[in-house]
Amino acid sequence: MANTFNKSAQGGSPIFSQIFLRKSNQSPFNLKFGLESPTSTLGKISVVNGSVTKRSRGLIVDDDSELRRFLISELAVEGVDLEEADCGQSALTMIRESPMPFELVLLDWSLPDFSGVEICRRLRSSGLTMPVLMLTGRDDVRDRVEALDSGADDFISKPFSIEELLARIRASLRRISFHLNGSEVEQLSFADLTMNTATREVIRNGTQVPLTVREYDLLRCLLRNPNRVNERETLLKSVWGDNHFGDDNLLDVYIRYLRKKIEWPGLPTLIQTVRGVGFMLKEGALKG
Repeated sequence: MANTFNKSAQGGSPIFSQIFLRKSNQSPFNLKFGLESPTSTLGKISVVNGSVTKRSRGLIVDDDSELRRFLISELAVEGVDLEEADCGQSALTMIRESPMPFELVLLDWSLPDFSGVEICRRLRSSGLTMPVLMLTGRDDVRDRVEALDSGADDFISKPFSIEELLARIRASLRRISFHLNGSEVEQLSFADLTMNTATREVIRNGTQVPLTVREYDLLRCLLRNPNRVNERETLLKSVWGDNHFGDDNLLDVYIRYLRKKIEWPGLPTLIQTVRGVGFMLKEGALKG
């Protein structure tokens, strides 16, 4: 079992649930909340081939100061230096005015001014592609779909396991590090769709298509195997790694979101569903 975080139903201070406490050398902060010391077996964040990179820079956006302090402490051990914002407007200002880009955003759904969904939409409409992980007490499938459709790369419900959160963050940063490492430069194309993995530029019919990190990863998998069936489990592991935790509904959501971005009226559809098996990149009928 794992340590979990939740926020009270009345919107009060956070409630940390101690599932187990096995270490005797707890820090005062972790003892207060009944959580394991950050000196865990999780280890530092690594990049491709297991080599350690420079520290990453992230932003936590949440109106709960105790949660912000806790995550800042935990992620510092994991190699991520978090800055903090307590509302949407502050977050947008920090992102816009920062001299160095943020490599990760942890975004609460329920903020005093804007919803996390609205903030995510604004980031994506501005062309920003850093991983965004939505934190929320909501757990309905429709909420997951709304968050992912807004451009979030991942979604985790409270109460959440800190181990799962850190695993999801590591997976997101590994993908970013792999892309920036430049170890695999390809020019992929199918019909009138092209992808340059050096610049991460995707173009269809002469028009550039902005994609989030996971949308890009998913499309790259399909472009590498055109006119062939890509099985669901293969796509899940390629895009989400071993951290998708069996939630294959995420794949359907991202396929739908990717279709919205690359399939336009008057042009052939490109992503075909092979019912019960997976998806195929193949030209279909003109989209109405």
